[in-house]
Amino acid sequence: MNNVLLRGIGLKKTYTREGAPLEILKGVSIEIATGEALCIMGSSGAGKSTIMHIMGTLDQADEGDLEIEGVNIKNLNDQQLSQFRAQKMGFVFQFHHLLNEFTVLENVLMPFWILKEESKEAEARALLSRVGLMDRLHHYPTQLSGGECQRVALARAMVKKPKILFADEPTGNLDSQNGLIIQQLMFDLQKESGAALVVVTHDENLSQKFSKKLKLQDGRWVR
Repeated sequence: MNNVLLRGIGLKKTYTREGAPLEILKGVSIEIATGEALCIMGSSGAGKSTIMHIMGTLDQADEGDLEIEGVNIKNLNDQQLSQFRAQKMGFVFQFHHLLNEFTVLENVLMPFWILKEESKEAEARALLSRVGLMDRLHHYPTQLSGGECQRVALARAMVKKPKILFADEPTGNLDSQNGLIIQQLMFDLQKESGAALVVVTHDENLSQKFSKKLKLQDGRWVR
């Protein structure tokens, strides 16, 4: 594949449940190209979130290698990995994980503050305008609807111009109308930014919007 952004080779992950080993990933390999949109499907417990967390460096595989832009993640210490993740990746989860004590604008600026970088407020405002929330800049998450909170989370994920956006069941906690709004914004922002997009879902309707789909079953890819 040309322009490989992320490459995972032979990824394995085992958890211990009730004292017994539970093998979640059984030697999974994957490649994602720059700007590519990929949907990962599978039933509950198939390992979808596990592989996303490993690709997003939120978790580590027990075996196998993960390379992002040619960098083998194993070669980074915890601080380097945290910086690498913050610079290269954006995340949207089923629950928005906004900080209730901060305003909408402050939540979107949070990635700059975490990295102790100069806040790019103009870019944060532009993104919030793009997701239709310019009239909510100084509101707090508790004053927003679930759909609005998820739009803030999407703006926060994109404000650092990540190379790859990971979304784990991004519409799973929303009604159908708000789910469609988030889907469209996610695709639009991904195309405008040139980021790769990896969405984990069991929503068949959402999966139909992807030209590339992979399905996990019992820890392996299936056709």
